[in-house]
Amino acid sequence: MNARTATVLVMEDNPTDVLIMREALANAKLRIDLHVAQDGVEGLEFLRRVGAHANAPRPDLIILDLNMPRIDGHQVLAEMKADHALRDIPVAVLTTSNAQDDVARAYGAHANCFIRKPVDFVRFVDAVKNIEHFWFHVVTLPPARPRPV
Repeated sequence: MNARTATVLVMEDNPTDVLIMREALANAKLRIDLHVAQDGVEGLEFLRRVGAHANAPRPDLIILDLNMPRIDGHQVLAEMKADHALRDIPVAVLTTSNAQDDVARAYGAHANCFIRKPVDFVRFVDAVKNIEHFWFHVVTLPPARPRPV
């Protein structure tokens, strides 16, 4: 397990899914500072540190639902991966969609994994532990880049 606390941004509009996710991660004793954005607009504001999120930390991992109000997960993913300062943040898609097109679009937009809900949260925690191990112990990520002026 990582010695530091990982910052995770969850973009999810379903409060029940957020609650279950919080409990599953807490029960797994992962060192995670969890932040929640209830839609794609709020998630992008958090990532870009604007408005109420001016002092938001840079996430180490994003868990992204595809079906959200205002801006869906596909658009969030496309905007993130096109943004010089955000493109290196790993993204795990966690969604109810069973559409093969959604899987292809998510991976085509450089999502790092695609997990379908409902998910067995024991397996979900195992997946997050594997992601945590891979992204924070195996892979060397570039440092956060400042935004171009």
